[in-house]
Amino acid sequence: MMASLTEQLQEVRARAEACLYSGGTVVEVRVGVTAMANLPLPPCSKYCHMAAETMVIENSFGSNRKETLASLQRLSTALNILEKYGCNLTNPNRPKYWRTVKHNNPVFRATVDAIQGGRAVLCLYGYSNQQPDGLSFPDDVMEPDVCHVATVTLEVMSLRMELDMLIKEAHPHPEFYERIIPALRHKDVGLNTDAVIYPSSSSSSSSSSSSSGHREGHPKSLAFPHHQHSSRESSQGRSLSLAHNSPRSIQSFGPWRTTTATTANASTSTNNNSSSNKHPDNCTICGIFAVATHCPTCVQCLCIECDRLYHSYPERANHQRTTVTSSSSSRSRKGHSSSSWRCIHCSKVNSIQDVLCETCERPRLASAGSTADDSQPVTTTEWQCKSCTVVNAPSSILCEVCERPRLATRPPDTPTHPAVTPPRPPAPVLGMPGDPDSQWVCQFCTYLNYSPATVCEMCDLARPEPAPMPVKLRPPSPVRRVPALPVKPKDPPAEDPDLRRQRLMEEEGLKLIQLIRDGEKRGVSPEEVYTGMRVAGDPSILPCDWLKAELPLLLEQICALVASSPAFSGTNGDNINEYTNGVFNPNAGEDDGKQGEPCVIQLSRAEAKQAWLTAGGDTERAARQALRDRDAKVKELCSLGFDDIPRCHEVLRQSGGEVRGALALLQRPLLEPFHQRMWSDEPEPPIDIYHPDKQRICRRLLAVYDLPSWGRCELALSLLLERSATYSLEDVVQAVQESHDREFIKRVLAKECPICLSVFPHNKMQSLTSCQCSVCCGCFQQHFTIAVRDKHIRDMVCPVCWEPDINDPEHLNSYFSTLDIQLRECLEPEVYELFHKKLTEQALIKDPKFLWCSHCSYGFIYDGDQLKVTCFQCRNSFCAQCKKPWESQHAGLSCEQYQSWKRENDPEYQRQGLAGYLRDNGITCPNCRFQYALSKGGCMHFCCSQCRYQFCSGCNNPFHTTCAVDQCRVSGLHAHHPRDCLFYLRDWEPGRLQALLQNNAVTFNTDPPPGTQTGLCGVLEQKDEGGQQSDSACGAHTQPGHAGLCEKHYREYLVSLINGHSIDPAPLFNANELVLACRRYQVDDARVNTEDDFTFYSRMLEKLMSEVPLGDKVPRKK
Repeated sequence: MMASLTEQLQEVRARAEACLYSGGTVVEVRVGVTAMANLPLPPCSKYCHMAAETMVIENSFGSNRKETLASLQRLSTALNILEKYGCNLTNPNRPKYWRTVKHNNPVFRATVDAIQGGRAVLCLYGYSNQQPDGLSFPDDVMEPDVCHVATVTLEVMSLRMELDMLIKEAHPHPEFYERIIPALRHKDVGLNTDAVIYPSSSSSSSSSSSSSGHREGHPKSLAFPHHQHSSRESSQGRSLSLAHNSPRSIQSFGPWRTTTATTANASTSTNNNSSSNKHPDNCTICGIFAVATHCPTCVQCLCIECDRLYHSYPERANHQRTTVTSSSSSRSRKGHSSSSWRCIHCSKVNSIQDVLCETCERPRLASAGSTADDSQPVTTTEWQCKSCTVVNAPSSILCEVCERPRLATRPPDTPTHPAVTPPRPPAPVLGMPGDPDSQWVCQFCTYLNYSPATVCEMCDLARPEPAPMPVKLRPPSPVRRVPALPVKPKDPPAEDPDLRRQRLMEEEGLKLIQLIRDGEKRGVSPEEVYTGMRVAGDPSILPCDWLKAELPLLLEQICALVASSPAFSGTNGDNINEYTNGVFNPNAGEDDGKQGEPCVIQLSRAEAKQAWLTAGGDTERAARQALRDRDAKVKELCSLGFDDIPRCHEVLRQSGGEVRGALALLQRPLLEPFHQRMWSDEPEPPIDIYHPDKQRICRRLLAVYDLPSWGRCELALSLLLERSATYSLEDVVQAVQESHDREFIKRVLAKECPICLSVFPHNKMQSLTSCQCSVCCGCFQQHFTIAVRDKHIRDMVCPVCWEPDINDPEHLNSYFSTLDIQLRECLEPEVYELFHKKLTEQALIKDPKFLWCSHCSYGFIYDGDQLKVTCFQCRNSFCAQCKKPWESQHAGLSCEQYQSWKRENDPEYQRQGLAGYLRDNGITCPNCRFQYALSKGGCMHFCCSQCRYQFCSGCNNPFHTTCAVDQCRVSGLHAHHPRDCLFYLRDWEPGRLQALLQNNAVTFNTDPPPGTQTGLCGVLEQKDEGGQQSDSACGAHTQPGHAGLCEKHYREYLVSLINGHSIDPAPLFNANELVLACRRYQVDDARVNTEDDFTFYSRMLEKLMSEVPLGDKVPRKK
């Protein structure tokens, strides 16, 4: 039955976990949680990750059912908050600050932090890093373990649902919780079911304690006390899991309980008396193996191995023990919980992880007299390490943290009834290991120690004070007592020489340490203090005072002794000094013909002091040591190439005997030329590539130009020495730094400019980002200087391929941003400022408030809302809307009303006739909105003089070389015109255009207005004369019926009326024009076999007019 329930639990758990972390619905998750909560399993078997039974026991308080249910309600509220934490972590859209949980959160403090085990659940979620203000995920964890969090969250949700059902008395199996919370068994609210007693050491005291020894206590959490420190929080998750994985510890958790109803005193007494005969399930000492024997003398229930070891001690060898059967060992026992311990001083029940008592703050393992409460056997499940106090699993032999072996648990104290003491064996010699008087047993770990040790060798705990020994009663002696004779007092025992020597050494060492500390305060080294104390000889003289008074004289004496011994410089640089019979012999070695000129050695104070310390204060030995040290240092300097012996002695004296300092003094003259060259204002001499020493040139190249290798230096030198080479040194070095290929370097060094056809190295060529062309720096600078000064900013393109396309605004912006960087380096400052000015004007043109003056072509931004605008440049006024010069008649009139008035009342305007009309409806640039009083006839390609924008004057569509239409196959400069553009209608006869206007009821002029000049057309148009564009009158002869205009401009006049009224010219297309228009605008012109010509052309005309609209940029002015 249990196996099937376990399988059912696993199936329900797996399904609910999958719904929780894979985005299942709330209903699916709730169904899984409900199914898990309704399974008839105890909490210790149902919950695998969190210690649910322990949390319920620790957080259930109260003396009756009502108070207990209220405490469970608080636990349910806290579990609800923990459930939200888990759901936030499993949600794909986690909150912004999901990594931390703050302690100062009022909801957290009032719910999760107010229960026992709340932080342990957060640790299972992954909040294992302790912060000053809360908990957080470790820094190396980027994402939470969603599967594991979903598993723990499911258990939290299930436990909360069970508690809610238990509070509402709707739990299907309340007996599982009534077993661990006895207060839930009684429906009477006033019944006290949680009274706790601690049994006494004997059966007689047990019965009395049932009525007067009741003490209420609430066991603390085995995993986390409420006030634990940060050092314990690192093992929360492990402690919690251990508490769950040991069902035995959960079953025995909590103090012994007994019902104390007034009607059950007799049964209570019986139960308490019978409880003393029950034995624990596991061994009292190891807590691992089953009980095999019971010792009434020791009051211990032991396994076979612990019984053999424990009773092998001679004093316990004769204890009478009984064998415990399996039936008796399987009974449930009552005892102290493994998760708590009772202070032997104040009887406070503390958590197993508390080292100090919460009430009296005394250590748990402190020695004290035994009380009656300590005599009861304690069953050990989890065990606490004596070194690091971590709680380990019962099966662990070594501590999980410090890996130290598990020590025996504390044996019980001697019971109140006297125990049978076995006969003591004959006492060996006093002080030997076998002597019982020199032995003592640690009452904490039962380790046998020997005197005079006062600390246990195993657990490092202090030896308890021995209890006063009872007076031994001796039997009366049969011999007649004789009066005691006077005894001569014994002399005090002689002190052990070794102990005396050790004591003296300790005193001298402490004195020396104090002297060294005093010397360090006064800037004296420990070596000086020790040597001064030895040399002074008088203990009353302080070493520091002696060193200050006597040491300078000794150092001068050492220097004089060394100076009185001349040193001879041999041919090989060796110094020869002889010392005979303790006296310096200046004449030693004179017979050696290899000696050189004698030189006097001058020691520095530092050298003399170091030699004096090395010699232990002996002056003559110090002099010899100083000579040997000086000789070794001179030899070292000679080995480095400095053969001037007197100079070596001199620099050693100046540097205080330091070889490094002496070497710096010797090298300084050699480096003087280099220093002068480095710090001089004169330029570095050029590298002579024709110098005969090629290695010298390569070293110079390697040092000056930082070439990557010696081979690159040789390559650069070989390129420079070629007969046909015209390269400079800097160009070759730069090319060699980039590549080691000789042929590639030659190609890089010989680039031809396409403008001036000269050869330059690659680093002296300029390239634009819009193309692959490269020109020399001179041509590049000259081209853009002319373009900036004399041309428009849109003419600043590549001088070779004339890229990029100026009509593309996106490419134009990126092009100018990179061009600005290149021009900053090569243009002169005033030219570069002009470039920036034109670039700024180009950006201002795109502003919708930008206006062009109709008088002087000056542009500016106008923020006003009046029609009259005054130019800042020429101070003339014009209309901001129609751009016409301002007249007083325009005030109070709209532009249309003013234009109508001008046509009717202005004689000059009437004299110009339709030529003035075409001028007023001239060309307006669609890019910068600059207006031209020109006709649109002739070439439709128009280039704005202000912004260089190229467009069609009839439809305002741009002219470009790179077409954006995918189906376009036209190459070169072109534009795409709509069917109502002047580009197509200018080929129509005037009569056909007039018919189109008549069909749409639009009036037009055929006769010139009165007073209009006739004969020659006076319409202004842009003409190209000798490469220069100028504005002048048309001058062509007028035709009758054309309103005083030439035929070209009369057609333009009629087309302007057609465009002004948005008339579609398609109805007047003939069959040929209709087919061409359909193909031009990609209208399907497939013909049905049964269609006649009229039906086909009618359908095509309707399809063209419905699918292809008129031009959206065509000017519609009337």
